[in-house]
Amino acid sequence: MRLVIAKCSVDYDGRLSAHLPLATRLLLVKADGSVLVHSDGGSYKPLNWMSPPCAMAEVSPEEHEAADGVTAVWQVQHAKSDDRLRVLIHEVLHDSSHELGVDPGLVKDGVEAHLQKLLAEHIHTLGDGFTLVRREYMTAIGPVDILAKDPGGASVAIEIKRRGDIDGVEQLTRYLELMNRDPHLAPVSGVFAAQEIKPQARTLATDRGIRCVTLDYDELRGIDNSEHRLF
Repeated sequence: MRLVIAKCSVDYDGRLSAHLPLATRLLLVKADGSVLVHSDGGSYKPLNWMSPPCAMAEVSPEEHEAADGVTAVWQVQHAKSDDRLRVLIHEVLHDSSHELGVDPGLVKDGVEAHLQKLLAEHIHTLGDGFTLVRREYMTAIGPVDILAKDPGGASVAIEIKRRGDIDGVEQLTRYLELMNRDPHLAPVSGVFAAQEIKPQARTLATDRGIRCVTLDYDELRGIDNSEHRLF
């Protein structure tokens, strides 16, 4: 993990275009190749990022960029699309690298983990024609509980909580924003599944086009493989 604190501006070009003006930011380069741009606010959500597979090269600034005070340029190119992240660095305040080793991953609450396992085993409970792709689908900002396909073959990201609140909807929203940048996954819809979903969370999810599913833990445990049930 490389951590760089620098005064920089950032441009993202591809399916979406975005610009971050000059400011002091934290740049993270992870071992999997992903590059994330953070500010001191906004909680843990990056301002912009490039997910793997991608390649980063540090190059000299163009003449007009150097005249504006740029000392180095990071060019991050996605390997499977035309998406490109360009970081124009004016001043480096800190630069360090750390070996983090293999992370054991998030240990979920017992009921939450069991809900994920049961729903993965009985993915058809979301509707006829749904199929499981995998559990714990890894993204640059964390694992999505379940990645599935709907009857039309489109990708569906499923976030499972014991109690569904606004934070859970925000978490799924971040995953969807990232996954919809991947041309091999997009379009990706979302399902927010929990034993209990707070009204505010349901309202926010509905506003963002995310489907809400209330899970009955006891009923799910009692599902027979030959019987299809919809929550």
